[in-house]
Amino acid sequence: MIPTILPTYNRAPMAFQKGEGAWLTATDGRRFLDFGAGIAVNSLGHANPALVKALTDQAQAVWHVSNLYQIPAQKRLADQLVEHTFADTVFFTNSGTEACELAVKMARKHFYDAGQPERTDIITFAGSFHGRSSAGIAAAGSEKMTKGFGPLLPGFVHLDFGDHDALTEAAKFPTVAAILIEPVQGEGGIRPVPDQCLKGLRDLADEHGILLIFDEVQCGVGRTGKLFAHEWAGITPDIMMVAKGIGGGFPLGAVLATERAANGMTAGTHGSTYGGNPLGCAVGNAVMDIVADPAFLAEVNRKAGLLRQKLEGLVAAHPDVFTGVRGSGLMLGLMCKATNTDIVKAGYDAGILTVPAADNVIRLLPPLNLTDNEIVKAVDLLDQAAEQVASDG
Repeated sequence: MIPTILPTYNRAPMAFQKGEGAWLTATDGRRFLDFGAGIAVNSLGHANPALVKALTDQAQAVWHVSNLYQIPAQKRLADQLVEHTFADTVFFTNSGTEACELAVKMARKHFYDAGQPERTDIITFAGSFHGRSSAGIAAAGSEKMTKGFGPLLPGFVHLDFGDHDALTEAAKFPTVAAILIEPVQGEGGIRPVPDQCLKGLRDLADEHGILLIFDEVQCGVGRTGKLFAHEWAGITPDIMMVAKGIGGGFPLGAVLATERAANGMTAGTHGSTYGGNPLGCAVGNAVMDIVADPAFLAEVNRKAGLLRQKLEGLVAAHPDVFTGVRGSGLMLGLMCKATNTDIVKAGYDAGILTVPAADNVIRLLPPLNLTDNEIVKAVDLLDQAAEQVASDG
């Protein structure tokens, strides 16, 4: 008999009753160091006092009014995002999936209004993940994502990750509207796009007059040590998808765009019942107040260096379990020789939560404000998990 919760997840046999900072307490009393952070969502940890206050204060005032009216918290958050990024305008969503939907619509509408309605194709890359909506799975294109859900939304050109020759040729086609890419692939196994390649994408888009869309749903909002990952390359996109960390645990997403890219999105072309609601934007403002501070980002970089150093030592100590470390900032992947899901499960026994990804990688996505002691503790717990896997193997 089917359970009351649709069984689309293989859930771990644990539930949590309380969170504080980087720690979670299970219903059976066990404590876990959370290095998954709700898959890069709890950017400032569990029950962060500033976020709790922002949400509580707003909840005691106004919850929801709809986008038929002005929403002061939404305007403030949009102003913050415009101030700190390339963008001229922002549309708020509830999730990264919804942000993908708008990014696709925005790119196509831009060219339609420019008198080039044939420009509808969007170039995407193997290993990508852009959500599980019809547009999101069509964009990713993998059999795992799309099998059984046809007919798929047309208009996506799928290329191998890192195939520069194929990309150069594909960009020449007069039907191409945009290139869509994650600066660091998350679900694909923590695969960063090198800075020189991001610069090359910007140049290629400019050469052919097409739009560049960055999906920073997982790698944005301080995760890599810059407010957004593409900043390391010194270039900007035309459109950017944001979610996860921007809400610090509250459902919130956004599409950021230049005025030129967004010029087709006029009144009535898109909408959202809950997107940009007062509760979500109150929390988003509290997150931005903290994460956009250069001193905070400097600390993220320092902690990332410490974590990476400790992980390199872990890999060296367990060559039969791990093969290396990759990623950027506090978005790191442990490349595994043993089966990654076995190591994740051993981590549960040791008391640490991590997240598996493609390419036999374990994702480490801790809160950005974790302590040095928690970094040391995490590597110790991962060492225990590796010992268990090695002994079982």
